[in-house]
Amino acid sequence: MRSRKQKAILAAKIIGVLFVLSIGTFFIFRNSILQKAVAKVSDKMERDYDSNFSIKKASFEGFSGVALENVLLVPKNADTLLNVESIKTNINFWRLLTGDVQLGTLHVKNGFVQLVKNEKGRNFDAFLKRKSNEDTTNVETNYAEKAYRLLNQALNLIPTDMNLENISLRMDDMGRKVKLDLKKLHLEDKELETTIGVTADNFKQNWKIKGFADPRNKKTDLRFFNVDTGKIRIPYVDERFNMKAGFDSIRLNVSNIEMDGGELHIDGFTSIANFTVNHPKIANKDVVIKKANFNYNLLFGEDFIAIDSTSSVTLNKMKFTPYVFYQKVKEDKNQIYALKVKIPKMKAQDFIVSLPEGLFSNFEGMEAEGNFSYNLEFLYNKNKPRELVFDSQLKKEDLKITKYGEANLNKLNSDFAYRAIINGVRQRQIEVGMSNPNYTPLDQISPYIRKAVLTSEDPSFFSHRGFINEAFKQSIIKNIKTKRFSRGASTISMQLIKNVFLTREKTLSRKLEEILLVYILENNRIASKERMLEVYFNIIEWGPNVYGIGEAAYFYFGKHPSQLNLNESLFLASIVPRPRGFMWQFDNQGKLKSFAEKRNEYMTNLMIRRGLLTQDDTLQKHFPVEITGPARSFLRIKAPDSTAVDSMAIDEEFDF
Repeated sequence: MRSRKQKAILAAKIIGVLFVLSIGTFFIFRNSILQKAVAKVSDKMERDYDSNFSIKKASFEGFSGVALENVLLVPKNADTLLNVESIKTNINFWRLLTGDVQLGTLHVKNGFVQLVKNEKGRNFDAFLKRKSNEDTTNVETNYAEKAYRLLNQALNLIPTDMNLENISLRMDDMGRKVKLDLKKLHLEDKELETTIGVTADNFKQNWKIKGFADPRNKKTDLRFFNVDTGKIRIPYVDERFNMKAGFDSIRLNVSNIEMDGGELHIDGFTSIANFTVNHPKIANKDVVIKKANFNYNLLFGEDFIAIDSTSSVTLNKMKFTPYVFYQKVKEDKNQIYALKVKIPKMKAQDFIVSLPEGLFSNFEGMEAEGNFSYNLEFLYNKNKPRELVFDSQLKKEDLKITKYGEANLNKLNSDFAYRAIINGVRQRQIEVGMSNPNYTPLDQISPYIRKAVLTSEDPSFFSHRGFINEAFKQSIIKNIKTKRFSRGASTISMQLIKNVFLTREKTLSRKLEEILLVYILENNRIASKERMLEVYFNIIEWGPNVYGIGEAAYFYFGKHPSQLNLNESLFLASIVPRPRGFMWQFDNQGKLKSFAEKRNEYMTNLMIRRGLLTQDDTLQKHFPVEITGPARSFLRIKAPDSTAVDSMAIDEEFDF
């Protein structure tokens, strides 16, 4: 009888023999197996993707090499998607036995990938659509595992040694064409180098990619720059999105990809030099970031994705630490968003010179003394939107503006000339000062119009420092719910800055400048609240070519601003947001429509509750709003009926 040891040895021998026989059988029939695999892929492409896939010749070379010739993928009734003359690769045989495909070498010669969109559709649509019977409603996603699996699959398909010759990527989007030509891409001993010829409709360039690439150890350090003179231009986006963008160089470094305790960590850094972008929604000129660097530490958990607070961003001389967090809570179908930004103590002047050129035109040339630090915290819980957290704190140390840029905020304290800009067109000049006969000092403006405008536009104007945190929170909540910018949180301070120093263009540049200028104006007490309100009343638009309360009181009622009653003031306050459409509040008899009357009644009650009006003030409510000034010609008043006029004349003639 055999001992246990002998039985184990015998079993091992049997397994070894079976393993060798399996390998031998595989090698004997491997070409047949390969042909069946190609046929299987071809059938799948036709069945699932309505595409024709063919390989003219497929064979094994050596122990684990595979050679393919004339590989073709053509979606039916569409342009060719893939055409390659020759592909030779080496597969890690031992990993293949475990079901893990890992390429060792790859040689591709003469071919192209082509993405086409025309009147017939897109030649890659079939590969983007989900299967109709695929139910993803109850699928639970583990972000860490999914990201790690996808990264591994992608990196395993990158060989350790690679040569690509005469390969191109072509794109044709309704006649907008871009072509990227790789004459030769070489990866050997973890060193990668290639030159890419770029041909677009309006330019040609040669790009260079060079650096370190180690797909097996999940590390890379690559630099991307232009071989020719000038910046790298990004093709297609300029014509497709009306955006011009370019840069001198980009560096991408990945130093660590590791799964630890159920969390995926991805660490590294990326930098860009002289990044330039131009788009009408960003600014009306080129925006330039000379130097930017992002040291990132990305985290993926079972139900969250985050940029860890150990990450840092350097923008010229400014450095800050970001924290970005998203969590999808499966139990209560909740989503949580968090953002934290911390700027440690830095010189104010370093901050000013670090601002991107072209994005803050009014700050160019500004000089400041002192230091500051800044912290921003944002937290949004989808199931508890009213508990939104928005906390913005700036700490100053002897912060002082010593020289203004283009926007000299001190001019608010003296007489100046003002010209509104509407749709890029400068309007007539308005003198803000006593040289203008229509200019009205604050103490000569009816208290009713002052209180009505403050109530409707900015109730806490005299107590806030440029921003209303609660209004800002409500604005964020509504914009998130509607998934669009449907509500702002503009204060009178912000409106004043926008009117006096900025244009009305709806760009990111203008909004950011508005926020910073308001902060400087309010927190450095450059102008008193009373002076700010006086200037505001004397420059804002109140109607077609009507500027300032002096012109408005005459235009609508033929009065001086000091003579405006409560109802007239409520009407004027109501048209501040849309002054050129005032006439739609009146019917064909020249009387306020019911919705406008109800709004005025609501505003009156609100002002009473806030102690701005007394019951005696409401005695004026029986006086209707009657447009008697030049504005009456804008109303669509129906002409009196002629028969009614004749009847009135007869009654007057025979008046008993």
